[in-house]
Amino acid sequence: MNISTFDLNLLRVLDALLRERNVSRAAERLSLSQPAVSNALSRLRDQLDDPLLVRVGRSMQPTPRALALEMPIRDALQHIEQSLSDGAPFDPARSRQRFRIAVTDYVELILMPRLLKLLAELAPGLQIDIQHLSPSLPADALDKGELDLVLGRFEQVPARFNSQHWVSETLQLLAQREHPQLAEGLDLQRFLQLRHLWVHGGQTRGMVDQWLGEQGLERRIVYTTPNYLQAAHIVASSELVAVLPTRLARYFADLLPLSLHPLPFELGPFHLDVVSLGLRQRDAALQWLIAQILAIGQR
Repeated sequence: MNISTFDLNLLRVLDALLRERNVSRAAERLSLSQPAVSNALSRLRDQLDDPLLVRVGRSMQPTPRALALEMPIRDALQHIEQSLSDGAPFDPARSRQRFRIAVTDYVELILMPRLLKLLAELAPGLQIDIQHLSPSLPADALDKGELDLVLGRFEQVPARFNSQHWVSETLQLLAQREHPQLAEGLDLQRFLQLRHLWVHGGQTRGMVDQWLGEQGLERRIVYTTPNYLQAAHIVASSELVAVLPTRLARYFADLLPLSLHPLPFELGPFHLDVVSLGLRQRDAALQWLIAQILAIGQR
């Protein structure tokens, strides 16, 4: 193929189609009409002599040729974008960018109200798209540009990513304010006898159960849920207890008839980090947003 005769604008369309697997969503991502994207796909098929995306049911699936082109094209577009933006000023007051961020509902609750208030003042045109964070680092989504950054607790972060400490957090026991078994305080024996609710977040075992297991102990978990918000309401209206991050536990204790209790054993803190693709360290808009998030964590 002669690159001089190839319309390089079509590569942006192919990248969007491979991300979205849908013509309408790709058009929305590119701020183009659906017929324009369909026409571009037709031209791509002619020039590359391959169907590229074929309809399977309600979705479009990439061909082997399209999959082979996906990451090289995406990397090339990212390098071009970074080269063009080097040294270019970022004006948050005028930006209309959208950022995709993966967090747990816990991080969303303690961060986003403050971040949105800040953005309303400094960058009212910025858009935030929150997505659910799985227990492991969504490396593939960051590599593909499907996520701009993630906030969470990760055991290992590959070298190609930029990881920055956001906050350190401890755990406390959250219980109904007049819980009958906690009138005389909380020791390890009583902790083990309580009926526990566990917010699992997709994990097989959390910090508490790992520590207990190392001591040859086990608590009574009678209810599991992936949702912190529902956990607090269930605890407030039952005799179940839950171990939650301290910031979140304090938040719920101010709203609901709940009390906080230090754990009867020492776990130490855990750490939450902001992770983004290392190649985007020169993305002025993304780095500005990360700086605002880091500053919120220090307050």
